[in-house]
Amino acid sequence: MLDERTIDIIKSTVPVLKTHGENITGRFYNLMFQDHPELLNMFNQTNQKKQTQRAALANAVIAAAANIDQLEQIIPAVRQIGHKHTSIGVKPEHYPIVGKYLLLAIKDVLQDAATPDIMQAWEKAYGVIAEAFIGIEKDMYHEAGWQGYKEFTVIKKTKESKDITSFYIKPSDGSSLPEYEAGQYISIKVRIADSPYTHIRQYSLSDASQKGEYRISVKKDGAVSSHLHNEVQEGDKLEVSAPAGDFKLSSAKKPAVLLSAGSGITPMMSMLKTAAEKQPERSITFIHAAKNGEYAAFREEAEQAAANNPNSNVMYVYSEPSEQDRSVDKPFYSGRIDQSFLEQLHLNQDTEFYLCGSASFMTQMKDMILALGFDSDSVQYELFGPQLSMA
Repeated sequence: MLDERTIDIIKSTVPVLKTHGENITGRFYNLMFQDHPELLNMFNQTNQKKQTQRAALANAVIAAAANIDQLEQIIPAVRQIGHKHTSIGVKPEHYPIVGKYLLLAIKDVLQDAATPDIMQAWEKAYGVIAEAFIGIEKDMYHEAGWQGYKEFTVIKKTKESKDITSFYIKPSDGSSLPEYEAGQYISIKVRIADSPYTHIRQYSLSDASQKGEYRISVKKDGAVSSHLHNEVQEGDKLEVSAPAGDFKLSSAKKPAVLLSAGSGITPMMSMLKTAAEKQPERSITFIHAAKNGEYAAFREEAEQAAANNPNSNVMYVYSEPSEQDRSVDKPFYSGRIDQSFLEQLHLNQDTEFYLCGSASFMTQMKDMILALGFDSDSVQYELFGPQLSMA
């Protein structure tokens, strides 16, 4: 527990953190990687170059400081980050390293404004925050099917659309697999030619949980995803972490709307197929936005999953439908998902919404959902990449 004086000092630094937060976190990463280059194996270097990781960390530090006297308010965010940490293999011994360089970065950026009292308060506060993460992640590791990375074999590679390919994988040692919850993801660790570091990326599991194998469906975008598309073939090996993530289809009987765009379709397929198996009477509305039919992955599979449930509905929305789309017998909605589109669904007020796609897509969807009178608690989302706020 922190004393009142420490709490007051930490909360007093919030305005300064809002001004200098990204400079501090940028300096933090530079200092840490300079002294511990081995940690580059755990971080997404694309996010480092785009500076999205430093922005996400700055948001997290500001939130922790603002709520230092009521950390229970940020436990959902801690759990979300904790899932990512356990997926990539963060361990308790990493936290002192992070703390050391975070404090050094605060002092470097704020200079004389970082008084001894402020530095001492932040040292204490970081210890409390680290304990919260370590405790939550300890439970997550205990619940996981395995720790670290396990060798899997690619048993099938299937093209789903113009830019999405599925990889069916199973443990190379023939061991059984734990079930996962619809919406969760795994981490894949690969080595790429001419890169000195390993690369880790998260991919949603795109099928209902099945014994013996997992499926990920990858959009060809970025270094690792392009490597999987171009280099990984049937029979090749991949290093895989246990399923993680708190973006999950609830077990409630409430109506659910699954809204996705692009590769955001992947966790939605898991949710749709899981609901078809375990809650066949539940009302599920599956809506996916794509450029046109060439980019519309899983169409037949989605329609088949919903076929036996009179309360399920599958809708594909094409922003730029082609002539071929208009000539085949596969109905679609032309345009974009807007508020009038959602209004015409005549949704019950207890409807749950699940969103996955780009940050801009999900922000637009959430704003429209709230404008229709739904509560923000009814909306869950999965954002690929660092967890930036959608507020």
